Amino acid sequence: MSRSIRHPFRGSRHYLRSEKDRSPRRKKARQPRLRQSRFSVGAILDAPDTSTARPGLRLRITGLIVAGLFALLGLRLWTLTVLQAPTAAHAVAATQIRVVAVDPTRGLILDRYGNPLVNNMVVEQITLSRLAAQQNPAVVGRLAALIGETSAQINTAIADPRNSLYKSVPILSNAPLTDILYIREHQDEFPGVASVATTQRKYPQQELPGPAQNVYPAAQSLGYVGTINSAELKSRTANGYRAGDAFGQSGLEYQYESALRGTPGQQQLEVDSQGRVAGTLKSTPANPGNNVITNIDTNLQQVADNALAAQITNLRKTLDPQCNNKTGCYPAATGGALVVMNPQTGAVLAVSSAPAYNPSVWVGGITTAQYAALSDPTNNLPLINRVIDGQYTPGSTFKLNTASAALKTGLWTPNQLYNDTGTFKVPGCQYNSTTCNLHNNEGGSNGDIDLSTALTVSSDDFFYNLGAQFYDQRSNPSYGQTPIQDRAASYSLGQMTGIDLPGEAQGRVDSQAERVKLHAMNPAAFPNTTWYTGDNVQMAFGQGGTYITPIEQAVAYSTFANGGTRYAPQVAAAVVAPSGKVVTKFTPQVTGHVNLPPASYQAMLTGFEGVVQKGPPGAGTAYGVPGLSSFPGGLAGKTGTADTVVGKEPTAWFVGWGPTTNAQYMVVCVIDQAGFGATAAAPVVGQIFSYLAAHPVTAPAIPPGQQVIQNINPVPLPTSSSTPSTVTNAGSTTGSAAALGAG
Repeated sequence: MSRSIRHPFRGSRHYLRSEKDRSPRRKKARQPRLRQSRFSVGAILDAPDTSTARPGLRLRITGLIVAGLFALLGLRLWTLTVLQAPTAAHAVAATQIRVVAVDPTRGLILDRYGNPLVNNMVVEQITLSRLAAQQNPAVVGRLAALIGETSAQINTAIADPRNSLYKSVPILSNAPLTDILYIREHQDEFPGVASVATTQRKYPQQELPGPAQNVYPAAQSLGYVGTINSAELKSRTANGYRAGDAFGQSGLEYQYESALRGTPGQQQLEVDSQGRVAGTLKSTPANPGNNVITNIDTNLQQVADNALAAQITNLRKTLDPQCNNKTGCYPAATGGALVVMNPQTGAVLAVSSAPAYNPSVWVGGITTAQYAALSDPTNNLPLINRVIDGQYTPGSTFKLNTASAALKTGLWTPNQLYNDTGTFKVPGCQYNSTTCNLHNNEGGSNGDIDLSTALTVSSDDFFYNLGAQFYDQRSNPSYGQTPIQDRAASYSLGQMTGIDLPGEAQGRVDSQAERVKLHAMNPAAFPNTTWYTGDNVQMAFGQGGTYITPIEQAVAYSTFANGGTRYAPQVAAAVVAPSGKVVTKFTPQVTGHVNLPPASYQAMLTGFEGVVQKGPPGAGTAYGVPGLSSFPGGLAGKTGTADTVVGKEPTAWFVGWGPTTNAQYMVVCVIDQAGFGATAAAPVVGQIFSYLAAHPVTAPAIPPGQQVIQNINPVPLPTSSSTPSTVTNAGSTTGSAAALGAG
């Protein structure tokens, strides 16, 4: 036996093993020699058997990631269920419920006695659902063929953004009964088409037979209603207006929109996911608008409209031998205005503008042809309210202001005389005699006259002199630079009167300051900024660059007639609820005062009375005009004839008021390109006073009786002549186209 290796602990002891267990010594077979690579995979990546395994760390990291993900999911779930739950619930409800406004019934516009000038009528309206039109395009063509419109017109209405998305689109207002019955009988052919009852504006009154019978009383002042436009909607969204709402566009309809509109109601509609209305959940009724009671007397208004329109028609048919340097012509008489006021309160009793129109053309939507006719200058622009927006050269009616300024400053005294020779040479004038030498109307002279007589006969020579004297005294602090202009402003000329109608224009009284202002705005159109004696002379008797509105003229003379208190003109008298409760009662609004000492006032009043009442010799310029001399309590007045454009007839004015003591009526009439004030404008005013003598205006009914408001019949027409009288003898000094300003 051979020895084995030693026992590791017992040192010398040996273990024996058999020979057969011993392996023979053998040489290992020679292997090919391999060169070791410089790079080793193990040097780059640890082989599994060469790196230390760390499974616990990996499990912990994986667990943290999973826990974080669950935390994020939990946070998101909490946000949705807790924080965003109200918003989500509101969003869900919003997709199911839509709030649609219910239009209120618009308030009425009544005259001073409660008679409706504008009311409402119930009509059937054909509507079309937008969704039905999208799902059934053929219905558009069938509906268009039935009602006589084109498919394009109906598609335009459907696409109109002013209509609510959740209400059927109005297609035809005041639909014929035959069309409504046909649609109901053939509902399968008209899916989404329905007829609903709605209200629209109605104009129940009528005009006297004659030129005014196709228009409507006080049309421009009443105004009209249309669909609210984008600009109006933007400015009034906070007031609850929505696309498609009715909105007053002019006149009283615009001025008192907030009172007339009423309070819209609401409908909560249940809408499915496709936008179809499934039902009504809740409905709040609308409250009707309040009624506006005006100061207008309907019968007086009808007489005024007819008198003005008839006179314009007659003027166009009557040859004026004084026209075109006495070669003769037919006056164009393009338009005119007439206003009747109470000088003691500013209440507007009638307001006429010619040409006029019937506002019913706006009901249900005006056609393109109708609007083009109303906007055509060849039709003399019927939409313009010439009472507040027409600007006219005042002519001799301006002498009120010059006379007042002369008496106020002491430049002239009531009894001071002036030798009226009929001709006045402008001091310092360097041009030819035609420009420098001014004449009285018709070239007549009046001899020695005082201020009263100068007003009665409308002496231009007298007022030429006052204009020149004021210019010479402009450096005198007692007079100032602009004494006439300042006095005119105190009467309201060149000022906003504050009338409760939109669109009032502001006139202007010529002066150097006005010329500088106009030049700054438009140098090419207004190159002249100088001011000479001749300019002051022209301004002193109402010519030159002075332009005023009829309502300014009415306020100015009303201020004089009542002794010096200036009132704002007021068309509306009160706002009354449908129940009859008075919401607002308008009181007279004082806007200024004019100091009129008794001596000065009486001197001027005597002159104005003479215009109507003084016969020859030295007859007043309106003496003999029918209707002016027979009014109880007497009348005072002033004619005016203002040259405007060479070759055209002058602008004719007449202002009359009465009784002369405690005046109750102020009547102003102006007709453009009509001729002389005495023959063109004064007869219209005469007709008004003839009517007032027999039919005085009485106190307004506030509140009016319901039986009057709800009366569907028009006010009976007044029994007054529809044709104005003409003047056969108006005195020898009524005016001349050759004069720069005639009486």
